[in-house]
Amino acid sequence: MSLLPITLYGDKILRKKTGKVTEIDNETIELIRDMFATMRNANGIGLAANQVGVDKQIFIIDISRVEGFEEAKPMTIINPRIIGRSEKNNKMEEGCLSIPDIRVDIERPEEITITFQDVDLNEHTITSDDVFARVMQHEYDHLQGILFIDYLTEDQKKEFKKDLDNIKNRNMEVDYPVTDPVR
Repeated sequence: MSLLPITLYGDKILRKKTGKVTEIDNETIELIRDMFATMRNANGIGLAANQVGVDKQIFIIDISRVEGFEEAKPMTIINPRIIGRSEKNNKMEEGCLSIPDIRVDIERPEEITITFQDVDLNEHTITSDDVFARVMQHEYDHLQGILFIDYLTEDQKKEFKKDLDNIKNRNMEVDYPVTDPVR
């Protein structure tokens, strides 16, 4: 397993809608293994393929580090579609490995229903809530080219502009490998 460099704010692939996975080959399995190693090394709880520079509809989740969710099993989500959202929303603090050191409360549906495929391309439908739903929505957004900062108000965006510019230009420090700045 290898640690992959994480794409950061400003990298074009983070704004691109990712491509559907049509087959699972050894390269895809290795990518998923590397994504788990990369996510855990960076102390993350979710990671989308485009966050490691890959244009595929894949994200992984492991919320077992979150208090109260120690028994949660790691998941690989392929070709997801959110098919239901609760009317009730909640706010929770979010951060992102691609936007280090920025954390902010984001409002999202409290519960979602999602269809996806597993590593054998078998289809599943699950309904999730709480932290699990939050992470799923955050990672699903990545596959759509949406970042959590897109939910900020204009005033909040202005407040974080300098930080975002520093991330874009790699004028910050993180404890995990990241991509070089795009020129």
